[in-house]
Amino acid sequence: MIGVPFAQRDTVRIGLIGLGQRGGTMWQGWAAVPGARIDAVCDIRADRATKVADQLEDDGHDRPREFGGSEGSFQDMLDEVKLDLVYIATPWEFHYAHGKAALEAGANAAVELPIATELDEIWDLVGTVEKTRNHLFLSENCCYGRNELAMMRAAHAGVFGDLSDGAGGYCHDLRPLLFDEDYYTDHWRRTWHTKHNRSFYAMHGLGPVANAMDINRGDRITTISAQASAARGLADYRKRFMPADHPSWNDTYVTGDLVTCLHETEKGRSIRTELNTTTARPYSRINSIQGTRGLFEDYVGTGDSGARIYVEPDHGDDAWHSFDPFLEEFDHWLWKEVGDDAEANGGHGGIDYLLQWRTVQSIRLGLVPDIDVYDSATWCAAVPMSEMSIEQGGATLEYPDFTRGRWSELRQGIDSKQKEMPK
Repeated sequence: MIGVPFAQRDTVRIGLIGLGQRGGTMWQGWAAVPGARIDAVCDIRADRATKVADQLEDDGHDRPREFGGSEGSFQDMLDEVKLDLVYIATPWEFHYAHGKAALEAGANAAVELPIATELDEIWDLVGTVEKTRNHLFLSENCCYGRNELAMMRAAHAGVFGDLSDGAGGYCHDLRPLLFDEDYYTDHWRRTWHTKHNRSFYAMHGLGPVANAMDINRGDRITTISAQASAARGLADYRKRFMPADHPSWNDTYVTGDLVTCLHETEKGRSIRTELNTTTARPYSRINSIQGTRGLFEDYVGTGDSGARIYVEPDHGDDAWHSFDPFLEEFDHWLWKEVGDDAEANGGHGGIDYLLQWRTVQSIRLGLVPDIDVYDSATWCAAVPMSEMSIEQGGATLEYPDFTRGRWSELRQGIDSKQKEMPK
């Protein structure tokens, strides 16, 4: 499915599976994109589907069909409603089954992180995409960050010279949310910290750096090794803030507070990702790239963009400089065209809506997806493989080539050419 475009549709008929904290807000962005129409909504809790349907109708949209009340409700939706795109925002353990079912029902699938939790499931989704000829891709909003896209375009323009290494991550103090019994239904996300010692969100950091390095488009990841610190943050927070009758006192946490992955590539580059969601710290995605002629670092509070840079021959004073002049030069066309709408209609600073807008545009124009199943599989494989490495004392493991040899083909990715949204 490399280079295969979406089947073109004038109107993109969308179905939503999972209407909790994530899906329960993302519907607004999907509904706001020109040419998109939400035809069906589904959640195992039927009242959530009704609530979203009510809100859509109140906002002047046609009322979507509602599905819910059982574990099989998503299949009823796929069987009864013809859809072009299914957006999946259920708990992680259901992504594989929901994504595969959407493909087999004849729809494309946009799946929240990760597309699947185990390596055999990821491989099966790649095979299902190739069999059904429908696209499944990771709904990786961080790849549409303004700084991430500008960093990528600057790297592609040779600003940093020959790239040698990059870093990214998901460093976000989630402790209050992980212990909030109303935020993650049935505390599903905290439960993962009792079962697996792995990098749950490797993709947030890996995706943008992989885009800058043209992974699967001229280079490939060849190995992974991972390490984890002790699991202390959640237990410490529980001790200080949770009452004696809180369900979390039945938990034993095993996920390290800091999980670090190191990848090597065919071209001899390195990529480091970090996961830290259980200790006291400010938010950061790290987001940096280094080459022979300079480097970029994000989230450091320098300049209006929050990023800093040092590159030859512009800089030679051994001091950091603001990235702002480079942002003006390398700003992605999506931010120039849709940035204002994105900030008005989407969460996370607009990156949610930008991903939604671009997905709908790509289907309406019949374009090749910015992020395909091979990218998605490559980024998500780090989730189970980090655990495999940690269990083997940080062993270096051979990384799967989901493209099966086609990674060396140079091709366009998210660094796309400007296109107009159809009227």
